[in-house]
Amino acid sequence: MTTAEHLDTIDRLLAEEFPREPVRTVDSSSGPGFHLVRLSRTRPFWDDDGSGRIEAADQISAEYTALAQAATDRWGEPQIFSLGTLRDRVVAGEEIPDPWRELCCSTDHVHLWRVGEHWLVACVTQRDEEDPYLLTAGATVVDPP
Repeated sequence: MTTAEHLDTIDRLLAEEFPREPVRTVDSSSGPGFHLVRLSRTRPFWDDDGSGRIEAADQISAEYTALAQAATDRWGEPQIFSLGTLRDRVVAGEEIPDPWRELCCSTDHVHLWRVGEHWLVACVTQRDEEDPYLLTAGATVVDPP
């Protein structure tokens, strides 16, 4: 997908109503007050020499940079929100609302823009070391904890 297509997807997320109950698919999750969608994913990296991992990281980094710049051009400077302390709070047993709980389990930080009453979220996620990198975006009315 192109950056323009990613922005179209984000516009749709910002306009879409939130479901009353959580809904999950392979490439998205939604629930009361939030939508998250995977905009892009890297190829699996199984190269013996590790070069596939570097290429995948470069690819997703370039897409993320382009998306962040396009969002900044449209909605202004983002906040960069660290999720490390949220992850620590989840591990300690604290209830953290989604989408923040889901995000803190798969990334260290997000870019945030305030768009009306919504937070627009963009980040690169990865569940574990063997999984592909995912360019992820979301819309939420749930304030960061």
